Amino acid sequence: MPVLGCIADDVTGATDLALMLVRGGMRTEQIIDVPDESTPVPDADAIVVALKSRTCPVQEAIDKTLASATWLKEQGAQQLFFKYCSTFDSTDKGNIGPVADALLDFTGADIAIACPAFPTNGRTIYKGNLYVGDVLLSESGMRNHPLTPMTDSNLMRVLSRQSKHTAGLVPWETVRHSPGAIEEALSALTKDHRYAIVDAIGDHDLEHIGTACADHPLITGGSGVALGLPNNFRNKGLLKETTAPKPPAVSGRAAVLAGSCSEMTLAQLAHTQTRTDWPHRRIDPAGVEDADQAIANTLNWVSQQPNDKPVVIYSSAAPDEIAVIHKKLGRKRAGEMFETILSGIAARLVPLGFHRLVLAGGETSGSILQSLNIKSLRIGPEIDPGVPWCEAHSTPPLALTLKSGNFGAEDFFVKALKMLEKS
Repeated sequence: MPVLGCIADDVTGATDLALMLVRGGMRTEQIIDVPDESTPVPDADAIVVALKSRTCPVQEAIDKTLASATWLKEQGAQQLFFKYCSTFDSTDKGNIGPVADALLDFTGADIAIACPAFPTNGRTIYKGNLYVGDVLLSESGMRNHPLTPMTDSNLMRVLSRQSKHTAGLVPWETVRHSPGAIEEALSALTKDHRYAIVDAIGDHDLEHIGTACADHPLITGGSGVALGLPNNFRNKGLLKETTAPKPPAVSGRAAVLAGSCSEMTLAQLAHTQTRTDWPHRRIDPAGVEDADQAIANTLNWVSQQPNDKPVVIYSSAAPDEIAVIHKKLGRKRAGEMFETILSGIAARLVPLGFHRLVLAGGETSGSILQSLNIKSLRIGPEIDPGVPWCEAHSTPPLALTLKSGNFGAEDFFVKALKMLEKS
C-alpha cells in the first residue's frame, strides 16, 4: 500500500521525483496518465502518476489531476505531492496555480508550500526569487522557452497571478534554522495566505523543509523538496528495507530522440556530434510541411545506418529558429507537429529492434510514451542528477531514460548508453 501519492505535470518530472524517492529508500513505481479501476496497484511505498498537463487547457489539467488524486487516496496514500518543474514552467494563467488550488480544496489543507528548488541542478530560491545557476530565472535560457517562457523570477508574484489565493514567504534565515522554525512560520502565514514560497539554497534546507511538512496533506514543488520526505515515513515505521536499483537488462539497438530546445539539450547534442561517430539526423523545423513524410524520410535514413551505432534524431533548435517556425505555424501547432513526428518515429523504431531509448524533453517524452502505449515504469539508477534509467513494463521490455530538457551534463547521452553497456 503506498503511503505517498504523487502527481507530476509531465513525464520527465515524474521520473525525476521517482528517482529522488528511490534514492531515499522508498520503493517507487511510475504510472503513465490517469489511473482508473483497471490499473494494477503496484507493491510500492510511493506511486508517481505522470500526466501531460503542463501546457494543456486548464480545466483538463485540473480534471486529470483530481482523478489521479482520488485514485491515489483510494489506494491508501497518506500524503499527496504535486510535482512541477524546478523552473516553475507555466504561464500567467496556469497550470500550476489552478491545479494547486484544486488540490488544496481536495485535501482540505490550510496551506501548501511551493518549493521548486533543486540546488544540485542549480535551481535555488532566495527571497522568493528563483535562480538558475547564478542568474535569475528571467535572465536564464528559460526566458526563451517555446511553450512556457519564464520572464518573472519572483515566485510569489507568479503564483499569485495564477491562483485565487496569495502566496507568502518562508525566508532562508528561517529555513536554515530548523524544521520547527519552518512550521511556526507556515502556521503564521495561514492567517493571510494559502501558499508559502519556501527559500532553499542547499540540500540541508530541503531536508529541513521535508521534515517540517511531515504531516501536511499536500506538498507542491520540484523533486528536490522530496529529499526530506522518506525519513518522515521511515520514522513512522512505514518503510521496508530496499536494495539499490540496477540498470535495465534490456538488449537491442539504441536511439536518442530529442525535442527539447533548452540550452543544455542543444549542448548535449553538440557534444555527441563532436565526440562520437553516431549518425545524426536533424528534422529541420523550418523545412517540415508534412508530418507523415518527415517520419517516412527519417525511417528511410535509419535503414541506411550501421546497426552497431546509436542513432540521434532531433528537432531541437535555437531560439531564433524557433521564432521563425512559430511565426509560420503558431506556437501550439508547431509544438504538436514535432511531438507527432518524434512519437511517430519512436513507435516505428521499436519493432525494428530499437529497445534502448534516450528521450530529451518533457513534452516529447510524454508523447512518445503515449505512442508506445507504455502504462508504467520501474525506476532504475541515476545517470545524472534528476535523471534515471527506467524499464517499461511492456512487450518487448524497453530501457528508457526521460530527460528534462534542462537536466544532465553535456556528455549525458554518451554516459547514459555506456551505463547500459556495463550492466
